[in-house]
Amino acid sequence: MSGDPGLYFLPLGGSGEIGMNLNLYRYRGKWLMVDLGVTFGEGSGSGVDVIMPDPSFIAERREDLLGLVLTHAHEDHLGAVQYLWPLLRCPIYATGFTASFLKRKLLETDFARDVPIHTLEQGAKFRLGDFEIEYIHITHSIPEPNALAIRTPAGTILHTGDWKLDDMPMLGPVTDEAAFRRVGNEGVLALIGDSTNAIKDGTSGSEGGVAVELEKLIAQAPNRVAVACFASNVARVESVARAAKKAGRECALVGRSLWRIYEAARENGYMRDLPPFLTESDAGYVPRERIVMLCTGSQGEPRAALSRIAEDQHPHVVLEEGDWALFSSRTIPGNEKPVGHLQNQLMRLGVKVITDQDAPIHVSGHPCRDELAAMYQWIRPRIAIPVHGEALHMRAHAALARDCQVPYALVPENGQIIRLDSPGGPVVAEHVQAGRWGVDGDRLLPMDGAVVRGRAKLLWNGAVVATVVVDRRGRLMAEPRISAPGLVDPTEQDDLADDLVETVRGAVARCPDKAGDDVLAEAARRAIRKLVHNRRGKKPVAEVHVVRL
Repeated sequence: MSGDPGLYFLPLGGSGEIGMNLNLYRYRGKWLMVDLGVTFGEGSGSGVDVIMPDPSFIAERREDLLGLVLTHAHEDHLGAVQYLWPLLRCPIYATGFTASFLKRKLLETDFARDVPIHTLEQGAKFRLGDFEIEYIHITHSIPEPNALAIRTPAGTILHTGDWKLDDMPMLGPVTDEAAFRRVGNEGVLALIGDSTNAIKDGTSGSEGGVAVELEKLIAQAPNRVAVACFASNVARVESVARAAKKAGRECALVGRSLWRIYEAARENGYMRDLPPFLTESDAGYVPRERIVMLCTGSQGEPRAALSRIAEDQHPHVVLEEGDWALFSSRTIPGNEKPVGHLQNQLMRLGVKVITDQDAPIHVSGHPCRDELAAMYQWIRPRIAIPVHGEALHMRAHAALARDCQVPYALVPENGQIIRLDSPGGPVVAEHVQAGRWGVDGDRLLPMDGAVVRGRAKLLWNGAVVATVVVDRRGRLMAEPRISAPGLVDPTEQDDLADDLVETVRGAVARCPDKAGDDVLAEAARRAIRKLVHNRRGKKPVAEVHVVRL
């Protein structure tokens, strides 16, 4: 592709999955990055906390990377910056709220002062190389979400970001329909768009309706009310605070991320006319019938506030018989088990759990089919490329685009470099490396690497570790020492433990005189795996250490 003047799109994350958005555009040898997000590792069995796209392809070309443009402040769009920026070292562009939120996250790093963050006004236009970028305001479940009109000499791209249509968004203006129609009238080569709700008919609903329902429920509640929602949904936080005030209750924020979002919102002019929020330490001193607590942990995250409350492990806050817990959020696909466990724990405490299945206390921040159709009527692109969704969602989005008379629709995969300005429609020109990295303590690991794969084997099959002491001829000088975590309970009598000792003893004895350490270890390892497979149906990770005296 060197020297090729074409216009290309490359997703490295967020296509075929929900989360981990990393999108790249290339024109005349220079790259523009849009978003750099994460997803969360709970339930993956990998032992990692956070998962993100593998940025190796663009990191190797960072001298040609003009910058990173952020559409909004959700973790799946900017959460990887604090881990991956040192590999990219590019300038970052964002509107005020997103910039404030990112700066707070970067304070957890040792390179926060090195990151050049350019704060732009809503509706700003700016140029990076041959890319002219215009922010267009949309509606989503966070302040200052933006679509991007990306203009190049080869054509204009409309990158929607996350969006919806809402006549009563409760926070910020409605989607700027006039700006989208203007861009559409100029002519759009390709629309790269949100597919999350492409299988759902109708529209996504309004935050205004949710506010009315929350107000009604909080007024009816006899005792404490805990409301779980996404911390970033500032409109929802504000609706709960106003409902609490109207019901004569105090409102507390329980969870660090809620305070971080609140501070970023206040810094940018939002939520300034609300009564002060109580801290979680103050909430415990308020009578039960006079408190509403906004809590983190709507997805069942084990370290979040609501899970700790449900386990009776929170230092300041309790829920008990007769209290209510409102889940004003959707369950992200893959989180069904932890959310179900959390709700069951609350119900065991006698807490009444109310979800969006029981009352209209949540609406999506993503467009359903009628909203997608409206966007295509405004933009009228030559090409539709669905992103931000699993294969089911993206294929439904592509089919809808064709129904809306879009000439070409291509469903991408992460790692496909797609030429957009080809005369015969979009073409997959090349495949490049696209994988996943995980945050493992203070390091990054490839999710398909030996460490993570080894953990999966340990999780499903257990392990056997044997130590044998032999003389120079390779004959045992002491009883083999065996441990078998995940297979043998050391507090109980288990014949397998004794049989493993005898198996290792026999395997070593059958080896020829003066056999090398590698030969002894491999013989014992094979014997261990054969025994455990015959007895338990498992193929454990087996390690044998040979000590020669």
